[in-house]
Amino acid sequence: MQSYRPQSYRTQQIRFCTSRDGTRIAYAISGTGPPMVRAAHWINHLKLDWDSPFWRPMLSALTRHHTLIRYDLRGAGLSDRDGVDISLEKHVEDLEAVVEAAGVDHFPLFAVTGGTHIAMRYAVRHPGRVSHLILYASASRGRLARAAGRDSEEADAQLKLIEFGWSSENPAFRQLHTTQFMPEATPEQSQAFTELMRHTTSPTTAAALLRAFWSVDNREIAPRIQCPTLVLHPRSDPRIPFEQGRLLAGLIPRARFAPLESGNHLLLENEPAWRQFIDEIDDFLPPPPRQSSGTADPAFDGLTGREHDVLELVAQGLDNDSIGSLLGTSAKTVRNQVSTIFSKLGVNSRAQAIVRAREAGFGRKMVR
Repeated sequence: MQSYRPQSYRTQQIRFCTSRDGTRIAYAISGTGPPMVRAAHWINHLKLDWDSPFWRPMLSALTRHHTLIRYDLRGAGLSDRDGVDISLEKHVEDLEAVVEAAGVDHFPLFAVTGGTHIAMRYAVRHPGRVSHLILYASASRGRLARAAGRDSEEADAQLKLIEFGWSSENPAFRQLHTTQFMPEATPEQSQAFTELMRHTTSPTTAAALLRAFWSVDNREIAPRIQCPTLVLHPRSDPRIPFEQGRLLAGLIPRARFAPLESGNHLLLENEPAWRQFIDEIDDFLPPPPRQSSGTADPAFDGLTGREHDVLELVAQGLDNDSIGSLLGTSAKTVRNQVSTIFSKLGVNSRAQAIVRAREAGFGRKMVR
């Protein structure tokens, strides 16, 4: 399946800022539109993520309507690696430093798995800055915080395996984690994720990062979140139990919970739940601001995020089959969406819709 890739794929800007304790944190800016900040995952690398078959689709999706600001955790990627203090408090300070360096004041905050613990604490500390919070595959308590008996012993054993085999040329040790992250991955996806692991950080730091996230208890912080929050969780997540995501959503005031029909911990672009994941985010976030060639047209304000995507491609002259291929959906679904768009815009034909859309600034992006 083809991806709808923004121009930012080739124009990512990597910069550095300094956290409170002097640690240099690498961050990147890509995309266009209002800002969105992504809290870092423990297996990320700013330079390599765009080449990975699992992170690239997510980055492409997040930069469709936003300028995405993301960074590498301390001890990993392009951030300082040697002699850094690994703790949840330091991770939050790093996110604060990135936001200040990027110069953004009000933004949606997106986070995946371990990064969700950082994002929740930032949102509580800075309620005036986070407009919306999106948490994917999170937990009310980390694995070590809730583990007992054999579960605790198994968690400690996995951390030991990371220390012994993370950087080895032999992928067997890392493959264990890949199997838990994405058991339904293709051989290409599995191999790429396994290889990325050893480039992100050292074995000792990888174990320290994971231990810090596994030790977190969010039961006190979650009820203090004030912004609109979307919690997404794979129903058959092999790494973080679905019940943990459900419990977390119940702790956050008025949080919206979206179960995803997937057996992977990290969603893959080629599975049905991927489209649901994108649609849930599009429906949750406010529609992106429209560019206009002159007079603002309120008819466009009624379009959903998905309808905005479809109209953008209609304005470029693509037919329903091509649009469906690019957006990962069927031509029939696109036809129904186009019909809804016609009704909202008050037009009777595709030609009329294209004229109205181009006058409003649609049709200027490139499809890759």
